[in-house]
Amino acid sequence: MPGGDPPLLCSTTPTLSTESLTIQLSRRQQAESPLWHSQCSAPGTTLAQTDSPLNPPLAGFLNQWRERARALRHLPTVFSVIWDAAAPLVVFGLILRAVAACLPLALLAVTKIIIDSVAGIASGKPLPPAFWWWVALEIAIAVSGAILGRTNWYVDTVLADRFSHSLSLRVMAHAAELNLEQYENAGFHDQLERARLQATDRAPLIAALGMLIQQTFTAISLCAGIVWFSPWLLAIMALCLLPAFAGESHYAFLGYSLAMSQTPTRRRLDYLRFLGASKQSAKELKLFSLSQFFTHQYRELSDVLFQQNRRLWRRRLFSGAALSLVTASGYYGAYIYVVYRAVHGEISVGTLTFLTGAIGGASSALQNIFSTFSNIADQTLFLTALSDFFQVRPVLPISPTALPAPNPIRDGFRFENVTFHYPGAERPILRNFNLHLAPGDRVALVGENGQGKTTLIKLLTRLYDPTSGRILLDGIDLREYDPQSLFAQFSVLFQDFMEYDMEVQGNIGVGRIELAGPERDSRIAIAADRSGAREVIERLPGKMHQMLGRRFEGGVDLSGGEWQKVALARAYLRDAQVYVLDEPTAALDARSEFEVFERFAELTKGKMAVLISHRFSTVKMVDRILVLKDGRIFEQGSHEQLLAHGGLYAALFELQASSYR
Repeated sequence: MPGGDPPLLCSTTPTLSTESLTIQLSRRQQAESPLWHSQCSAPGTTLAQTDSPLNPPLAGFLNQWRERARALRHLPTVFSVIWDAAAPLVVFGLILRAVAACLPLALLAVTKIIIDSVAGIASGKPLPPAFWWWVALEIAIAVSGAILGRTNWYVDTVLADRFSHSLSLRVMAHAAELNLEQYENAGFHDQLERARLQATDRAPLIAALGMLIQQTFTAISLCAGIVWFSPWLLAIMALCLLPAFAGESHYAFLGYSLAMSQTPTRRRLDYLRFLGASKQSAKELKLFSLSQFFTHQYRELSDVLFQQNRRLWRRRLFSGAALSLVTASGYYGAYIYVVYRAVHGEISVGTLTFLTGAIGGASSALQNIFSTFSNIADQTLFLTALSDFFQVRPVLPISPTALPAPNPIRDGFRFENVTFHYPGAERPILRNFNLHLAPGDRVALVGENGQGKTTLIKLLTRLYDPTSGRILLDGIDLREYDPQSLFAQFSVLFQDFMEYDMEVQGNIGVGRIELAGPERDSRIAIAADRSGAREVIERLPGKMHQMLGRRFEGGVDLSGGEWQKVALARAYLRDAQVYVLDEPTAALDARSEFEVFERFAELTKGKMAVLISHRFSTVKMVDRILVLKDGRIFEQGSHEQLLAHGGLYAALFELQASSYR
């Protein structure tokens, strides 16, 4: 890599800290990764501590196994999810597995009878009367095994699909409970990305659990046949499997740790893929010749991940090959011993066939059990990320005796000495802020960028709580109200509104999802008229049923101003007591802007309305203008009063007006 060898990946596991060829990140990745320091210091990290009294390699190995054992605690949750998703299918699958597990031993037993019967002909013995029935039974067992195999595949596939479906719904439901503050934290996005991946990537765990059950029953039945012949033979075979199992487990744990450390980088790769091939970036991609630049960044980061992974794969290859020789020696040692007994006439040819088949089957079954169990343990390590995500609680507390928001609002909202700064930021956005927003008030927030206008809206709608001070609604702290009931009182159009890749009707309809039937259609039509979106809709081929956006087939894209009218219709659809518009006409032409504010003035009569705009021509219609500076209300009054005052507002207005002269 350029600039010399990268430093070791920050780790709290002694063994992992020495994996210089396996787990490493570039200095730039370390500096930019939001989880870098938190992964090294967070309580409950999946990596073990460094202060073990044991020597580092042994301590690391034992810590890995302790971690894998702890990860198995997630299996009851997995079983619960599977059972809830399809309980009858689970029972049916278990029965099928139990039957399928008995077939190998039954097949060997029938084969022994057939071979011994044929071998008896050489010594003058006649074929048993039921000989051909035994042959037919062997064929039936073989056919049954094939049918059961396909049926088990079907059951596993359906269960895996239901499992992923249920987990994905749980992830979505839990994510919806969390707060905006968490979504604006880069570390949380790494955690959320892991949870999303594990909700879908852990589907193979279902098949692995089913196979483990079947392999265990199969191994028990085949081992019973070997024990009947020689208990020590089985013990030696089992011991020879342990080194390979331990080796595979060690490298699987390293793979898990590496995958966890790579999450921030993989999110960056996803973002670079988006930048390199998306509608949003296409114009600048071409005009600024950015394609090669983003491609180079993607190649550089992906090469780092590839080198990390290849080093681990290579070491796993050589180690696994060496350990497999130990396993092979156990199997072939038992095989040679049985053949030796047969050559000396101590066992029959049928018994030889039975035992060699049982030894081979048991050896394979035991290897599969160890491998499958190791796979399950490794996958449950990844479920730790999912479990940790479900342990994340909302940062905004909800009162156990939460009150419904008042309807109608009587006194309004009061900000009392509110100070707020974003997590990790030193400078407060609002300082000892005071404001009374009464029913019927229509106010505009103006000021330069970064003065807290949008932040004030986030506090008003309780997307955030104040750092200090309090916000009252009808004399009661906002924290005492049920959040969903409070949200229902607002209709908010943020500057970075969503452009949903849905039909027009759905795009507007998400503003009030409880509506249905003819009432929904009529209210959407009214909202479209109020926002000016009607003329946009009439030009579309599919009218209200036209798919918007380019994500799906048949979709059409809109201009920025057209999208803004659709989003404004979404806001107008809500039957709210408080309307908040954050730069609602930023993408509109002058005529459309004038029409929008005429309708807005009419719509918000008798209601509370908060308008944020940098265009001073649009704020003259409100009752009161608040000029924000340094986290406080610097000036307030009507347009005429503020101009007469000759302060900051007048200076900003004159500055903007001069550009039109």
